[in-house]
Amino acid sequence: MTPVTTTAPRAADLRERLLLRLLGARPDPRQARWAWWGPLLAMVIGGALRFYRLGHPHQLVFDETYYVKQGWSMMEYGYEREVRPGLDEPDELFTAGDVDIWGPDADLVVHPPVGKWMIGLGEWLTGIDSSVGWRLGAAVVGTLSILLLGRIAWHLWHNATLATVAATLLAADGHHFVHSRTGLLDIFVTWWVLVAFWCLLRDREDGRRRLARRVSAGRSRVAGMPWGPGLGVRWWRLAAGVSLGLASGTKWSGLFFLAAFGLMTVLWDLGARRASGVRRWISGTLARDAIPAFLSMVPVALLTYLASWTGWFVSDNGYKRDWADDHPVTGIASLVPDALRSLWSYHQEVLAFHTGLHNEHAWSSNPWSWIVQGRPTLFFSEWPKRGQDGCEAAECVKYIASLGNIFVWWGATAGLLVVVFLWLFGRDWRAGAALVGIAAGWLPWFLYQERTIYSFYAVAFVPWLVLVVVACMALVLGGPTASASRHRWGAVVVVGYTVAAVALFFWYYPVYTAEVIPRQEWLWRLWFDFWT
Repeated sequence: MTPVTTTAPRAADLRERLLLRLLGARPDPRQARWAWWGPLLAMVIGGALRFYRLGHPHQLVFDETYYVKQGWSMMEYGYEREVRPGLDEPDELFTAGDVDIWGPDADLVVHPPVGKWMIGLGEWLTGIDSSVGWRLGAAVVGTLSILLLGRIAWHLWHNATLATVAATLLAADGHHFVHSRTGLLDIFVTWWVLVAFWCLLRDREDGRRRLARRVSAGRSRVAGMPWGPGLGVRWWRLAAGVSLGLASGTKWSGLFFLAAFGLMTVLWDLGARRASGVRRWISGTLARDAIPAFLSMVPVALLTYLASWTGWFVSDNGYKRDWADDHPVTGIASLVPDALRSLWSYHQEVLAFHTGLHNEHAWSSNPWSWIVQGRPTLFFSEWPKRGQDGCEAAECVKYIASLGNIFVWWGATAGLLVVVFLWLFGRDWRAGAALVGIAAGWLPWFLYQERTIYSFYAVAFVPWLVLVVVACMALVLGGPTASASRHRWGAVVVVGYTVAAVALFFWYYPVYTAEVIPRQEWLWRLWFDFWT
């Protein structure tokens, strides 16, 4: 009996030491409670602002003319129909609740269905004549993302103050706010990639607990496996694959996140095997983690993406639905179902559209300017005179611009070098986590600088800009060994910065929500010519 009683405590001690090395010290339970309450409060306030007068203005704003109408077409037919040729003013008819605007033909649309299904669901819940319904799906995911980012920040830093600050900064960002109140697709990309990131954080924690438990039990040594133990089915990673499939099923830009997040999660596993003392940690990661990670994310994302096209598959009249019937093949290609061949041809046509999109547009912008808000996109504008729409000045403005909060965007711009330094030289994995979303959401657009693109695409990586700012705030707060005075003054700076960001958000609130303001007050807010 002696070997059993001595080995068990040794295994338990080893497991605790490994957990400390792999996951750090256990968080303070009181901090853990506040890490829920703080982000929840930020979500409630931020959500209330997003839902307040959500239906204003009661007219299709910017690209809502495509996606809001297509969302309802999805609910009625399962695919997007083309507006009836020769129909005068279909937007005005749709706004008035008249949805008899479609002809019999399917429309060539250049984005997958998921975001339009989510818009259509809101329209179905409220009725098509309600502009609240047009934007309901965006407002819901925009609100929930505030809480989710707060929880992500908690899993990164285990600090309730930083978790609350992260949620608050996202709630107070104008770029995210405008998208949360508009029936466009990009906020749904943001939501699904954020869900995937959270799932991978949970997978990191769960995987490292499994690794510590199995290494400490000596299973890898007993079995003679220098690669270290296998970790079984990684359910959180599978969930991330589904989320990334839904992101790609909203816009193809979700594929960049699939690639970046897949690399990130494998690098986390590489570090875990090395830290746990696995002898062949590189080959072990490739065999035990990288291949299973690929299989649990890429095929799952692909199947999820294909499932999102169910409405098209079951239809008779979807765009190019019967293309394969008119283009028969022989040989091995004949093994591919006709529906998939038709969908592939459809995708080829969409890809040609995206790569060949070159047209002049007043609000297009180069990705170099996005992070400093060089050309925020105009979503809506009207210019009432005295006596119109409650205007009491000689000239007034109703305006919606996707102008980000400069405490987030300029703060992240200044903090990028700091965070890159922390990642490369400080080997801080949290800094790398903050950078990966920016790399996935921003850098690929530099490959398409000749294409017509817009800064509103940048909403996809706004949460990671917030995380860059929060990573810098963590330095200001000081680590666990910092003095009480350092923590106190650091908290003053962090809270002061956050309060200033919130105050700036409320200052810009009228130009996020199409409130009627005198032209002079509009000029006080739009500081630069390239903002107007």
